[in-house]
Amino acid sequence: MNKLRRYILSNLSSVFLSMFLPLFVIASMIFSIKLATYTAIIKLSLLDMVKLYMFVLPDILFYTLPISFFIAAVLSIFKLSNDNEIVVIFALGIKPSFLVKTLFVPAFLLSMLLFINFFMLYPHTDNLSDNFIDQKKSEAKFNLSASEFGNNFGDWLLYIGKEDKEKKRYEDVFLFNKQNDEEILISAQQANVINDGGVLQLELKNGEGYSYSKDKFTQINFEEMTIYDTLQASLKTYQMPLEFWSNDEGRKKKDRLLITDTLLSLFPLLSIFLIVSIGVVHARHQKSKIYLYIFLGIIIYYGAAMSLHRTLGYHTIYLVALAWILSTYLIYRKTIAKRF
Repeated sequence: MNKLRRYILSNLSSVFLSMFLPLFVIASMIFSIKLATYTAIIKLSLLDMVKLYMFVLPDILFYTLPISFFIAAVLSIFKLSNDNEIVVIFALGIKPSFLVKTLFVPAFLLSMLLFINFFMLYPHTDNLSDNFIDQKKSEAKFNLSASEFGNNFGDWLLYIGKEDKEKKRYEDVFLFNKQNDEEILISAQQANVINDGGVLQLELKNGEGYSYSKDKFTQINFEEMTIYDTLQASLKTYQMPLEFWSNDEGRKKKDRLLITDTLLSLFPLLSIFLIVSIGVVHARHQKSKIYLYIFLGIIIYYGAAMSLHRTLGYHTIYLVALAWILSTYLIYRKTIAKRF
C-alpha cells in the first residue's frame, strides 16, 4: 500500500510541476506588467522592481497553487486510468477511497499553506508594498533637473545650473523663498541631496544668502548650510495579522478578502471527491470530457466564492464549503463508489 501511495504521489508531483511552472510564469508576467505601470509615476531601478515583485510573490503563489494542484491531481489519476492502472488497482480489491485518502494529505497541507499565506503574509507584504510605493512617490516629487525652471524643494523654488552625475552633486544652485513681506535668495556653488530616513536634506556649500524686505537688507556668506524638508509620505504602521484583520480601516475590502481567500485556500481540500470523480474514467468514452469538467469545476467554485459574499456575507464560507463537499461527494458516490 505504501509503495502504491508513493507511486500515485510521484505521478502527481511530476504532473504538478508541469502545470504549475507555466501558470506561475504567466501570472508573473501579468503582475510584472502591472508593476511596470508604476514607472510612469515613479522612478524605479531594477532592484526596486525586484523588491516589488517579491511583495506580490505570495499573491502569485496563492492564485496559482490551488488551480495547479486541482488540474494536476485530476490529470495524474486520468493518466493512471488511461494506462489501465486504475483498473488493475480496483481489480486487486483496493477501494476508490484509497485514492481519496492518498490525496487528502497533500491537499490538506496545501490548504494550510494557502491559509497561512493570505492570513499571515498578506498583511505584512501589503504594508511593505504600500509604504515602498508611497516612499517612492514622495521621492519622485524631488527629482531635480539641471538647467530647468520649476524645480521645488519644499517651499523653496530651486534652479540648478548643472549636474555632476559622476559625483552625484549639483552645481551653481539658486533657491528662492517668499514669506509674507520678506524674500530670501540663496546661491551656492555646490549642493547635495541626502535622504536620511525620510527626511530630505539639501546640503549647500560655498554660497551666499540674501534676505530683504521693505525695512532691511541682510547678507551672509557661508561654507556649509543645510535645508531640511520632511517627505510627505503617508506611511502605514505595521500591524500584527490579527490586529490587521480586526482593524476597521478598509473593513469592506478585508471582509471580502477573508471570505473569498478562506474559500480559495480550502479549494484543494474540498475538491478531493471531485478530483477522483473526474480522473477515474473509461478512457475510450470519457477522454474528451475531462478538460470540460476541470474547467467547469474551477469556474463554478471560484465563481461562487467570489460572488456570493455580496449577499451572504460571512455565511458564504460554510454554505459554499458544505454545498461543494456534499455535491461532489454525491457525484463521487454515484459515478465511482457504486461502480468500483
